Amino acid sequence: MIRGTRRRLAVAVVAAVATAGVAVGCGGGDNGTSTTTSAALTATPDINVPVDKKIAAQVPSSIKSSGTLSVAADATYAPNEFIAENGNTVIGMDADLAKAIGQVMGLQAAVKNVTFDSIIPGLAANKYDLGMSSFTITKEREKTVDFVSYAIAGTSFYVNAAGGPNVISLADLCGQKVAAERGTTQAADATAQNKKCTAAGKPGVTVQVYPDQNGVNLALSSGRADVAMADSPPAAYAVEQSDGKLKLTGKQYGTALYGIAMPKGNGMAKPVQGALKAVMADGTYDRIFSYWGLVKKGPSGCPCTITNPEINPTNVPAS
Repeated sequence: MIRGTRRRLAVAVVAAVATAGVAVGCGGGDNGTSTTTSAALTATPDINVPVDKKIAAQVPSSIKSSGTLSVAADATYAPNEFIAENGNTVIGMDADLAKAIGQVMGLQAAVKNVTFDSIIPGLAANKYDLGMSSFTITKEREKTVDFVSYAIAGTSFYVNAAGGPNVISLADLCGQKVAAERGTTQAADATAQNKKCTAAGKPGVTVQVYPDQNGVNLALSSGRADVAMADSPPAAYAVEQSDGKLKLTGKQYGTALYGIAMPKGNGMAKPVQGALKAVMADGTYDRIFSYWGLVKKGPSGCPCTITNPEINPTNVPAS
């Protein structure tokens, strides 16, 4: 979602992410949707949000006493979260936002790279304080964790530019080999569509589920999958980084809220909501989304920003 002399998508697009002079983020359309930079993107500059003593006082003592905000993210989903060139540091929109939220609470955010489908179980077991990994808020997930909404995005399809199928909607997945990341709404949607296809007497969907988005991108680029699915910003980014080898197809669907996840009832929902509002109020939120290319309209459907973060919003998908 970037860098160096432009890297080609030979294997996993998101693994080849960080050098200089590459277009970032939600764009790549005819309407000038990309943000470009001549320097490596590592983090939004000058994130320095003042401590809010009232919000800091709301943080549970067990977290406050540690001085650290433990944040889990699956760092294969650029530009939202991915690994920096040093091979260790988690960077991206979510990492920067975690840093800013931690500052409001008087805590230092420590972002850990964790496989996506293990984050919510890890939160339920109190292994992490927050999960910030492009989680679509669903009623099913709200049974296990609390959420504070912080962004919005849909799902996009992308295919090989040469000979890839023309997929306009989920109905066009019948008979296709479809790659999606394990534990995501995209994997669930492709699986549900398989049942619809076979019930209608059509060829089914061969759903290929991978442990991370790098695996999804590799399956598509190597020809093992016909179609890949991801949230719209990472899908647009993968296409943008492919030097014309991949393309978006159809329109995004299922626009829904992203949520910061936390253990159910652990007392963090109100301070997270308050901290996010503070980050929005001082302009840092918009700067972070702008830095990572998540503010312009285009194939990915941005702007991805919201103005009113909610605790466990009710107008969300079932699963």
